[in-house]
Amino acid sequence: MPEPHAAETPAVACIGVFDSGLGGLSVLQALRRQLPQAPLRYLADSANAPYGDRSEAFIVERSQRIAQHLVAHGATLLVVACNTATAAAVARLRERWPALPIVGVEPGLKPAVAASRNGRIGVLATTGTLRSEKFRQLLARQGDAVHIVAQPCPGLADLIERGALDTPELRALVERCCAPLRDAGVDTVVLGCTHYPFVRHLIAAAMGAQVQLIDTGDAVARRAAQLWQASGAAPAAADVVMLETTGDVAAQQRVAAGWLAFRCEVSAADV
Repeated sequence: MPEPHAAETPAVACIGVFDSGLGGLSVLQALRRQLPQAPLRYLADSANAPYGDRSEAFIVERSQRIAQHLVAHGATLLVVACNTATAAAVARLRERWPALPIVGVEPGLKPAVAASRNGRIGVLATTGTLRSEKFRQLLARQGDAVHIVAQPCPGLADLIERGALDTPELRALVERCCAPLRDAGVDTVVLGCTHYPFVRHLIAAAMGAQVQLIDTGDAVARRAAQLWQASGAAPAAADVVMLETTGDVAAQQRVAAGWLAFRCEVSAADV
């Protein structure tokens, strides 16, 4: 999709949201609940998903291109609905757009520590998130009073991205990822990728009813709502959420119809 020129009608102010693919739709759902009238524009970089096994330089470059695209289409608030992109690129985005409010996501270790009864916490996340300096700093802030088991889940976001949320292959991979956390005796598990809430039912079944699952989507949405309302953005009746993808438009339409409880308009993004 070409960028708008200065002579064209100015874009309507909106909240721009992006992820490596479809996982950030979990954050988009939470945003829609918090701000049902706010104009939302979501971009899924599905042609390059998942980001978890990509280099940091690649993720930074993609994040900057996507942010530029969303700003050009009216985004006055940016939500980086991807743990891996937040870890790799959010600091660079804030440097480039210092006046633009930017909300990132990160694994919810702090609420997990507060919720845990036995001080043993598991983290399910992509390889990219777990190897990042941002995650190491987050881990260090929790201190020595808790034991945190970080479990990389290579391939899990990719399977979820395909849109089928209860296949034998997906169940088997979730089981392989959860087994080390069960063996470690964790009583709380952090969903450290925005794709993972869509298979929360499988993770809950694999971990058992006694284990709590922590997802930060609602907290991210509340923070974005505070910033949006503080910006004094004019109220707007946004009946349709704009979805863009660098991948297959028909596939995103199918997923949006099955996963989201609000109307969406799906189009291709040339980013």
